[in-house]
Amino acid sequence: MLDNNNGDMNSRKPLIYYVIIAVTILLLLNTFIFPLLLARQVQVVGYSDFLSMIDEGKVSEVSLTQQADQILFVAKNDQGQEELYKTAVFPDEGLITRLQNAGVRFSAEIPTQNNTLLSFVFSWILPILIFVGLGRLLSNQLEKRMGGGMNALSFGKADAKMIVADKETGVTFADVAGEEEAKDALKEIVDFLEHPDKYAGIGAKLPKGALLVGPPGTGKTLLAKAVAGEAKVPFFSISGSEFVEMFVGMGAAKVRDLFKQANEKAPCIVFIDEIDTIGKKRDGAGSIGGNDEREQTLNQLLTEMDGFDGKKGVVILAATNRPESLDPALLRPGRFDRRVPVELPDLQGREAILRVHAKDVKCEDGIDLKEIARATSGASGAELANIINEAALRAVRLGRQSVNQEDLMESVETVIAGYQRKNAVMSEQEKRIVSYHEIGHALVAAMQTHSAPVTKITIIPRTSGALGYTMQVDEGEHYLMSREELLNKIVTLTGGQAAEELIFHSITTGASNDIEKATRLARGMITRYGMGEFGMVALETVNNQYLGGDTSLSCSPAYSEKIDEQVVALVKQAREKADRILRENEAKLHELAAYLMKQETITGEEFMRILNAKPESEAAAEPAAEAEKEA
Repeated sequence: MLDNNNGDMNSRKPLIYYVIIAVTILLLLNTFIFPLLLARQVQVVGYSDFLSMIDEGKVSEVSLTQQADQILFVAKNDQGQEELYKTAVFPDEGLITRLQNAGVRFSAEIPTQNNTLLSFVFSWILPILIFVGLGRLLSNQLEKRMGGGMNALSFGKADAKMIVADKETGVTFADVAGEEEAKDALKEIVDFLEHPDKYAGIGAKLPKGALLVGPPGTGKTLLAKAVAGEAKVPFFSISGSEFVEMFVGMGAAKVRDLFKQANEKAPCIVFIDEIDTIGKKRDGAGSIGGNDEREQTLNQLLTEMDGFDGKKGVVILAATNRPESLDPALLRPGRFDRRVPVELPDLQGREAILRVHAKDVKCEDGIDLKEIARATSGASGAELANIINEAALRAVRLGRQSVNQEDLMESVETVIAGYQRKNAVMSEQEKRIVSYHEIGHALVAAMQTHSAPVTKITIIPRTSGALGYTMQVDEGEHYLMSREELLNKIVTLTGGQAAEELIFHSITTGASNDIEKATRLARGMITRYGMGEFGMVALETVNNQYLGGDTSLSCSPAYSEKIDEQVVALVKQAREKADRILRENEAKLHELAAYLMKQETITGEEFMRILNAKPESEAAAEPAAEAEKEA
């Protein structure tokens, strides 16, 4: 790593290095190239020819060279045009008299270069253009290396992208689905921008700023554009990272310029994406450098938000997925007055989002988008858009002109588990292990009451590394999970390894992901949900809830040991339950695993049909028993 950094630094030469190269090139051009280009053509003639030209009256001007060994003279050629000639000097006492009689002018020196516009261009204009061109080139290169902040002409200028009102953003609330609560909260801002007098009459003031918070991909930027599109006002868009500069004070200057532009275009909307870049909490440690620049930028933003008049119709919208890291001064009333959650869509929201994106794709009749919405619980709007696009790409790959239901379901699996690894070859033994593993999950889930139904089981490897998976989809949307549901989920996760050990008397590495999920659920039950022996005590805090929800323990080491013991006991209890379920249904386990090995992929309906089918011996015994009863 160190060598790479040194190599990179060595490749970045100082500016003086390029200046020296430019000056050297110009000196060489001026010494060797320009004199050749500007020199007049001189023809050499004999002395007798020179005398003949004098007698014929063709010579108009003569002079001696600096070495006085040659005569330069101007004479007309056969076409009557003046040209420059030279000849050798001979002892000739009557030469001066002959020249005087012919009316020839004597000159101290005849210029050997063209004194024309071309000479001026080569001597002055061309060097200036070369210097300017090299300067621009070096400035652009340096600007790229320094992150775009070295252009002297753009110092203090905000690089906000503006969409003018007459062109609009091209986005309205009709293009945003699945976020009805957020749209309702922003419609009041639109109404104020359209009818400011209605609010001014009662003395109401529009909130100066609204903060859009939520996970990535939920449509925060799209909502901001929709507000501008509905209100038909100019829309300024800039990222928080564009305020961060190498030089202290430049970010603050950009903030001032942005608000100056906004006031000139009022009413308008200013959208700052990823505002946490400049809006982080100030630590007050007297830091210098990058942190000092960021804090100055934040201070300027706070001052500008206090200074502008909200009645003009300048609305500040900002988006972040780390609201907990923002400075409290930024969130107080009078700055970002409103906090608009843009959460992951629910079942109805996902279906609406799918319909919005499916409008631009040719789909077959009878497409059931609600089934896709049920299978994508927890998906963001961006992921749902990607699912529609993946389905369209699959239809093209298969040579069809429209998207069908199979394309959509396969695209769901592609987004969840990756593409199918069609060239991956598993041995028969590994295929048997994976089949029993996945049927173990499905069988344990089916034999429990508080568990989502199985919709698909496959043993086709995926690019994510999964050798197979079992898909469970709830019939409806659930916002709460009971203790029984969480326990049954852990039991289902342990069912794969339990099936391996029951059939093969050994376990493999295939359960690593199941173990992680089961451990995380069990720990959450004890430390966050109050479902353990500690009761309603928070022993764990969630960090960055919109960015993965990493957790950290907030308890003493003694409690940490007890937490680990309870987690182990809880998972062990779930594993024992999975073992018991599989032993009681071992015959079905063999039957289903054999069917899965043969088919490689089975649906939830096929799985339940085989599971609920009675054994052949019981099916044959039933008619006989009925006949005995009739007799």
